[in-house]
Amino acid sequence: MFLRSRSQNLLLNNASKISILTRPLSTTSKLNISQERQQQQSQRNSSAILEDNENNMNSTNNASIKISDPKGFGFTKHEIQRNVPEKRTRLQILKSNPSEIKEFSRFLTDNFNRKHDYLRISITERCNLRCVYCMPEEGIELSPNEKLLTTDEIIKIAKIFIKQGVRKIRLTGGEPTVRKDIVTLVKRLNELEGLEEICITSNGIALHRKLPELIENGLTSLNLSLDTLVDGKFILITRRNGLSAVLKSLNKALELNIPKLKINIVIMKGFNEDEIINFVELSKSNKIEVRFIEYMPFDGNKWSNNKMITYQDILSNIKVKYPNIERLSHKHGDTAKVYKIPGFEGKIGFITSMTDNFCSTCTRLRITNDGNLKVCLFGNEELNLRDLIRDENITEPELLNHIEKAVKNKKEKHAGMDELSKLPNRPMILIGG
Repeated sequence: MFLRSRSQNLLLNNASKISILTRPLSTTSKLNISQERQQQQSQRNSSAILEDNENNMNSTNNASIKISDPKGFGFTKHEIQRNVPEKRTRLQILKSNPSEIKEFSRFLTDNFNRKHDYLRISITERCNLRCVYCMPEEGIELSPNEKLLTTDEIIKIAKIFIKQGVRKIRLTGGEPTVRKDIVTLVKRLNELEGLEEICITSNGIALHRKLPELIENGLTSLNLSLDTLVDGKFILITRRNGLSAVLKSLNKALELNIPKLKINIVIMKGFNEDEIINFVELSKSNKIEVRFIEYMPFDGNKWSNNKMITYQDILSNIKVKYPNIERLSHKHGDTAKVYKIPGFEGKIGFITSMTDNFCSTCTRLRITNDGNLKVCLFGNEELNLRDLIRDENITEPELLNHIEKAVKNKKEKHAGMDELSKLPNRPMILIGG
């Protein structure tokens, strides 16, 4: 009860921080900020994608994003004018000119006709937190630098996969922002023809300092890991201080109007299940997707069934206060079961890998920081792409044949919960969160 009270008080006492709505600015300040941003945007000719839902796509080259103030607290509405080149989804192209649609690459299509257009690339093994579900208590042995992918190699791999149909790339880690050239890497990805979304998963500790540049250079989506709103529990879960820094990054993300923002919460029994409603209510006045993740087993994280809370239990908890919560239709590539509470700006999602897998609609492939292709998060089979791309005698068609073989070997679904906990796998930090 004490922890619940502290969590609720933190939400109330820091409303200006957590709700992400900033204090009012003077008229002069607002004008100067607006002019400066418009000048920057006109120079950049940003190609950020504002929405992937074709019904919400703006047909003009100028799009306005606003932070709302539904309760009338008098907060300033920030607007960023972006010069956004019109982009069409595959469905829109098909409707206008079916001949433009090419058959999806056989190299990225598995034996169950799953077409993999989403690539997750881990760009570092290092992290500034030590989360209990991600990293073993004793830490990890870092790979020597010569075994890690260079920036040029990451771009080379990205180009190969984009040519075969990948439209979305997520940078993971470790913690991506500890990589010194993270902004340059995003900028170079943004220059690749055919890539529609550039995403990042971050713990938020140092993100607020780099987020403006990342967005300027093409970042379209942020998943922020935040498992508690209570300082004491944050230290228990992450083995470090830093909650205030994460909340600062959350504020900065919505202040800058990043097109897509999700908060990832791993729910663990005895740690943070008493904060479920507090997290849900972060989506009340903000366009955030709050996502609850079932606790998953990886090497060294001491997983047990007794620590896991199922999504059905979490949903039941939410329905006590919000019985009218409703399920939304599934979209291509969704990993989450997405719900919405009528009247709320944001959404609620559930990652249900342990109790109700979504393998049949999986579109994801993973590249580890040491250059291995993993076709399944829970699979042990890996293809060493690093050595293949470093071999000057390997042609691109030969490389694609290796990739196709790995993709074709992807199983119909991963093992069940009881079996997964017994199978060896990398620690999550060495896979890429």
